[in-house]
Amino acid sequence: MLTVLIDADGCPVVDCTLRICRSLQVPVLILCDTAHQIQRDDAQTLVFDKGADSVDFALVNRVRPGDIVITQDYGLASMCLARRARVLNQNGLEYTADNIDLLLDRRWQNKRLLRAGKHPKGPAKRTKEQDAEFARVFEALVRECIPSAE
Repeated sequence: MLTVLIDADGCPVVDCTLRICRSLQVPVLILCDTAHQIQRDDAQTLVFDKGADSVDFALVNRVRPGDIVITQDYGLASMCLARRARVLNQNGLEYTADNIDLLLDRRWQNKRLLRAGKHPKGPAKRTKEQDAEFARVFEALVRECIPSAE
């Protein structure tokens, strides 16, 4: 059975994801650390100790082929792709084998800049258009991944 797993630490689309999953009767698992405890009636929440990648590794250990993962973390996305999950970011970008290497390289370049004392411009304020695009892409993906009753 399809499950949607949310890397909820700092995720701006938790409520939108839950609304769509509720309407399509798809179970949701929210994973977060003790600094970002997120409880919702429509989902099971698992809370992990705050620490380097504790939520990421817990999520990877639970994801199954065909599940959908919502995350902003390229490293986590890469691990979930290796487990044959479908992975989206908060803007509706689907991480794939075709784009993950470039994204990981960009992350590495940004970390190099930070270590050199250069601070790349942070993300702009989230817009309603980004929320709408995520909802459109996510709902289409869930519908595609729901096994048909034959």
